[in-house]
Parts: sequence; C-alpha cells; structure tokens
Amino acid sequence: MLERYFGLAALGSSPRREGLAGLATFMTMAYIIVVNPAMMSDAGIDAGAAFVATCLSAAIGSAMMGLWARMPVAMAPGMGLNAFFAYTVVGGMGMPWQVALGAVFLSGLLFFLVSLTRFREWLIVAIPMSMKLGIGAGIGLFLGLLGLRGMGIVVDSTATLVTLGPLSNPTTLLSCLGFLLMAGLVARGISSGIVIGILVVAALGIPLGLTEIRGIVSMPPSLAPSFFQLDIWGALTLPGMPAVVFTFFLLTLLDDAGTLIATTHRAGLMRPDGTVPGLGRALQANSGGAVIGAVLGTSTAVPYIESAAGIQAGGRSGLTALAVAALFLAALFFAPLATSIPAFATAPALLLVAGMMAQSLRDLDWDDVTEYLPAMITALAMPFTFSISTGVGLGFVVYVVLKLATGRIAQINGAVWVLAALSVLEFALHG
Repeated sequence: MLERYFGLAALGSSPRREGLAGLATFMTMAYIIVVNPAMMSDAGIDAGAAFVATCLSAAIGSAMMGLWARMPVAMAPGMGLNAFFAYTVVGGMGMPWQVALGAVFLSGLLFFLVSLTRFREWLIVAIPMSMKLGIGAGIGLFLGLLGLRGMGIVVDSTATLVTLGPLSNPTTLLSCLGFLLMAGLVARGISSGIVIGILVVAALGIPLGLTEIRGIVSMPPSLAPSFFQLDIWGALTLPGMPAVVFTFFLLTLLDDAGTLIATTHRAGLMRPDGTVPGLGRALQANSGGAVIGAVLGTSTAVPYIESAAGIQAGGRSGLTALAVAALFLAALFFAPLATSIPAFATAPALLLVAGMMAQSLRDLDWDDVTEYLPAMITALAMPFTFSISTGVGLGFVVYVVLKLATGRIAQINGAVWVLAALSVLEFALHG
C-alpha cells in the first residue's frame, strides 16, 4: 500500500529510510514544542493549551503535507510568524489574542483561495528576490532581539534605549552557555543540537533552583482554554486588523515558497525548468494547517526548512512527513517536561535560529543600491520598530521610490505597486 501510494521504489527509498528521515527532521525542529508555547503564553494563551495546540497543529499539518502533497516536508507553527502574533499584534497593537487567532484563520482562508489559482505563481514571481531575502533576514534579526532580551544580554535603558544587561546574572550565564553549546553542536553537524542545548541548560538550572521540573510524562493538558476561541469578527473590523491579515498571508506565502523551493531542490524533486511538482497541493496543505492552527489556538503553521535534515537522511516522499506527524502526537504525553523548560533555556534557540535566517543577506546584489537598500531597510526596521509588518511596509515603499528615482519604473511589478500603496495607506492611518 505504501509503495503504491508514495512510489517509494521509483524514488529510491523504503519505509525504513523514510521513518529514519522523519526522526531526523523531528529532532531538528522539536525545539518548537518548547519555544512556541512560551511565545503564545506571552500573548496570554494558557501554556498547557498552547503546548497541545503546537503539537496538534504540527502533526495535522505534517500529515496533510505527507498525504495530500506527498512531500518529505514537515510543518509546525512558524518562527517569525509566532513572534509577529505575540509581540506585534498582541503586544504592540494591544489586540486580544482571540482577535489575533481570527486574523490567522482569515489569512489561512485567503491563502487557500489563492492556492487554487494561478495568482500564487504571479505573486511569488512578482515580489523581488531582494525583498524576499530582506524579509527573511529581518525576521531573523527580530528573533535575535527577542533571544538576546530573553537571555538577559539586552535590557532597557532610558539613555540609550537598550544596553548590556548584568552578565553576572545566573540565568544569563546559563543562557550564554546554552547558546555556545547549541552553536557548537550544530557546527559539528549534530541535527538535534538545539534540543540538546535547551535540555542541558534546563537541567543545569535544577540544582540552582532556577528550573522547576513538574514531571516527565502525563496525559495531555486541556485544549479548552484556546480551542475555537478565535474572534473572526474582530479580525475583520478592528482598526489595523485587515492589514494584519494581509501581513500574515504575505509572510506565509514567502515562507512557504522559499522553504518548498529549497527543500525540493535538495531532494532532487524539482523539475529542470525550476518549477516545483505539487506546489499547488503543498500550498493547499499549508493553508489547511493555518486554519486548523487558529482553531486549536496557535499561530500559522508553515513548512520547516529543518526538513532538509530528513531529506539529507534519505527522505523522498510524504511518508517522511507522516513519521514526523506521529512523533509530534507522541510528544503530547511529555507536557510536564516541556512546560517545565524555563525561558532562559529557550532564548538561546531564538538567537541561533536568528543567525541561520540572517544568512539570506549574503545573496543580495550588493552592487545595486535599489535592490540591497530596500532589503536592508526591511531587515533593520523589523527589530528596531519591534514590528515585522512595519519592516515589510517600509521596504516596499523604499523599493518603489528608489526605482522611480533611477528611472527603472519597468522593474516595479504590479504586486509591488499594490503592496507599497497598501503600506502607505497603513502608515497614514497609523498616524
């Protein structure tokens, strides 16, 4: 049955290889089980419910990707999108988390409708590569600021806005140790380096009285505090929320396109002309993951670039994604351990992921100011305005202005005109 459905022989794979590939992918992305509930908790969502929602949305999204798109790509709540949810929409704009979930739900519906049409290819192609790179790097820098703050390295300052925190703080020292451990393990090619680092730091905090272990295994916590708590009407009507819905949609589209192109190329599944077989189905699976995640009580689920670890281990079919889904379901029974992990143990993971995401800046055209400057404005504005959507908007406005100033109006695609105009309108309404 597996052979008929997934065509394993034609792909040069086997059930055993696909299962091991799924394990490799899961180990590289398992940090999300701890990190995402912490972010959702910062937004006001019950930590236990956020843990269950994280595992379930990852399991359902990965299963949809495996069964519908038949790709060796796993899904889970996206890093960057969860930060936008918790720290921009809820923390910055002051929106209730129920309204933010409504925005995630609506963006998922919009994404699904777009995935059924040719509009998806037009929008993906129309957005300049430099802006895609700048957005990816900017989200990384935003996560980096969150990580540094969580580690206690960056603190508030009335004189300079931010300054160096007290490095003698025990939690800061443990966080720094954790970051160096994670970075060293990843540099040595150990796929589960981030997970190991989080667990080691949390364990070191036990004898110091900084980590309180609430248990190891139990039945999953109740999902009731977040299940079906989304406020769709508020997401449609409250000031600024339509722009938030569109930002969720745009970030999800760019994240999906970049990840799917990178992973399918690595797996040898991309066609010679550069197109991705099954891209439409993959995007549809992702839109379903966003809708389901909002219903469960978490931010948008996206394909994970960490899926490359499973592909490196030989994963070539959707069976790899199904193995990841099964492991996320098994993780539901380790809620006491996951919710015992303190923030100072997860903060270094944000900083490490930030460094990985910032790699995209190396591919900018540094000889063309009209390309690299808008991208850098995008990347810098995200952490310094503490808003991903503001960074995206400023970047598109600067891109259009520079192209007009240099007489290269033909290089401005229709999608860029629309995005820049919407950004100007949003800034005007923002005052």
